[in-house]
Amino acid sequence: MTGAVLALFLLLLLVGFDVGFGMIASTYLSVVTGERMVNGTVLPVQIVAGIDKYVLVAIPLFILTGEIMNRGGLTQRLIDWALALVGHMRGALAQVSLLTNLLMAGVSGSGAADAAATGRILVPAMRREGYNEGYAGAIIAAGAMLGPIIPPSVPMIVYAAMANVSVIRLFLAGLLPGLLLFAGFAVIGYLYPTGQAIEHRRPRQSLAVQGKATLFALPVLTLPIVVLGGMRFGIVTDTEAAAVAAVWALIVSVFLSRELNARGIYSATVTAALSASAILFLLAAAGPLAWIIAESRINLEIAAVIAGISDNPLVVLLAINVLLLLVGCFLEPLPAMIVFLPTLTPIGMSLGIDPVHFGMIVILNLMIGMLTPPVGLLLFVAGSAGNVPVAAIIRRIWPFLLWSLIVLALVVLVPGLSLWLPGSV
Repeated sequence: MTGAVLALFLLLLLVGFDVGFGMIASTYLSVVTGERMVNGTVLPVQIVAGIDKYVLVAIPLFILTGEIMNRGGLTQRLIDWALALVGHMRGALAQVSLLTNLLMAGVSGSGAADAAATGRILVPAMRREGYNEGYAGAIIAAGAMLGPIIPPSVPMIVYAAMANVSVIRLFLAGLLPGLLLFAGFAVIGYLYPTGQAIEHRRPRQSLAVQGKATLFALPVLTLPIVVLGGMRFGIVTDTEAAAVAAVWALIVSVFLSRELNARGIYSATVTAALSASAILFLLAAAGPLAWIIAESRINLEIAAVIAGISDNPLVVLLAINVLLLLVGCFLEPLPAMIVFLPTLTPIGMSLGIDPVHFGMIVILNLMIGMLTPPVGLLLFVAGSAGNVPVAAIIRRIWPFLLWSLIVLALVVLVPGLSLWLPGSV
């Protein structure tokens, strides 16, 4: 029955079905036409079970935080702050873009939201200063990749819920790999040939100007510290931290920046609700599919096949990485996790890999997929936000992809990169 479910699911995807509806339809049709009699209440019960996890409440709250930031002028505050600090450097606007995305990653947890917010402002600015537009879009897409790796992160919350892993440990695991990615991207931005980006070099800002910009952006800069610090020291749970972030962003946007009115709050809430409902619907739809996979024990069979490739755990892990990189080229991270995690997680456990370390490997692979043609979501979001042809971005994305693969290899080979900070929890 499981083979029929997967075959039908892939067929529905090929003819254009939505991923969530495809999972529900294929599971239902396979159950009602299969040889095994199944109680009709099983499917709706499994659909509800797919999202019956308290930790998932954090997803709409973090998405709402990002929407409030974008509409309340807080993103512009971050850009102004980054410009004051690094605006004098070579490749200044590239550095500003990366630094802004690094800070936004500590708040929104969504790469697509970060790419849309910064791309609308910074791609036109880079274009005016002589940057190749494809390179400008590539910088935005690469910087936005940091969003789901630097905590908080929506994919991390989903992985934690599916693999029964501590959210705070997974959040902490993403810090060092995320900073490594940022450092490499910043070096690429600095070394990019100035002949293709002849910008107006700005004078170095005085300490007074930098201090003023920092003070202006301080309410936003402190938000990641409040979120992670509150979770790390047990003051708030992960879900409560998401609520604190949303309220904090709302207070700053309404009373300090005064750029968010009642209409803006309503618009941000509706947009966040639509985005969160799409994610939660995917998780709900995956419930029956995961149940059938577990019932048929096909995940154990697949695990045995992959484990049979070699007796060396590193070779097996390499095979998993290749699989995830290929999957990431065609599927967005959340659908990919929902479809493949029930199979891959037991393999990681059988290899003796720490589930937090395995989670970082999975998330890094799938986030690299968001930068990988032909279906890399961030390439399309950055192109749309900055009005840049996706083909032009693809031609300039390869240095960032190469560095991302190097960081992935380091995380795989040096587990301490992702386990050192969580080890203190």
